[in-house]
Amino acid sequence: MTHSPTPLKFLFPGWYAVVMGLAGLSLAWHRAVPLMGEAAGAVALVVGSIAAAVFLLLLASTLMRGQRYPEAWAEDRRHPVRHTFIATLPIALILLATVAVALGLRGPSLTLLWGLGALLQLAVTAWVLGRWWKGSQVGGLPWASATPALFIPVVGNVLVPLAGLPLGLPEWSAAQFGVGLLFWPVVMVLIVVRIAVQGLWPDRLRPTSFILIAPPAVVGLSALQFGAPPLVGWALWGMAAFTLLWVGLQSRQIAALPFGLPHWGMSFPLAALAALTLRLATPGSALTVIGPLLLALASLVILALVLATLRGLRNGSLLAPEPVAALQPAPTA
Repeated sequence: MTHSPTPLKFLFPGWYAVVMGLAGLSLAWHRAVPLMGEAAGAVALVVGSIAAAVFLLLLASTLMRGQRYPEAWAEDRRHPVRHTFIATLPIALILLATVAVALGLRGPSLTLLWGLGALLQLAVTAWVLGRWWKGSQVGGLPWASATPALFIPVVGNVLVPLAGLPLGLPEWSAAQFGVGLLFWPVVMVLIVVRIAVQGLWPDRLRPTSFILIAPPAVVGLSALQFGAPPLVGWALWGMAAFTLLWVGLQSRQIAALPFGLPHWGMSFPLAALAALTLRLATPGSALTVIGPLLLALASLVILALVLATLRGLRNGSLLAPEPVAALQPAPTA
């Protein structure tokens, strides 16, 4: 395949989903330490370090892209689907801070990193929701925007308590957690109505269906972090596990698709479900078996995504113009 002469131009914001998947997998392996011992902790450290390195590489490339191709960044903000992936950057910051906290690190610089991610996440959420007040003809909320990717900027706020509570900021964590709880059902309704009225999103976005797993899984982890009764965690685990069964019905169609960046939408949700399962596992319970199986599934899927990404970068199928979609970007507000 011919490589794009300007690959940096096509470094879309969704690339930070790679960091989300790797950081989520690191957290899942950390949760496996009580069952698997310190070897699981070593895996968590290695995967978390890789996630941090990928983030730094992407951040440097993003800054360079903004300088060289400002029009590409403007197009990302106008695009009905791609604009939601801008939230993957602050979420990546929050998750990296969470990995560091899980590995035992503390300090003002870590609190600053977490706070920066949390504030940026709030800002992106407000910006995305602000678009909803505008008519669909001026960049508001066309049906093209109602995909599982809409969960990223809206429900990403429920990640904040995972590091916020250990860092000693429970009030801020609870407030931002509430923002995610408020809009989780709203986005779910929008997506169901979109399916009923417009049908499914384009095939190339089909892997993002797995994002539906993430809200109940992460809400469960954060609720338990707040000290919620285990039965609350079990209820949310049930939601996430059934959602895996539901979206898993599309596995055959997803496997038949050419690999693309949307496939990374499968990574973090699978890791989050594995982490919640391991968090709820107690000696003798069925989750002590299901947890490692889900961790193995998440690990194998993410390994396959990494290999496919390296192959795509090598043959030029990634960092290239997106296929023309049926619905075009909305005009500038």
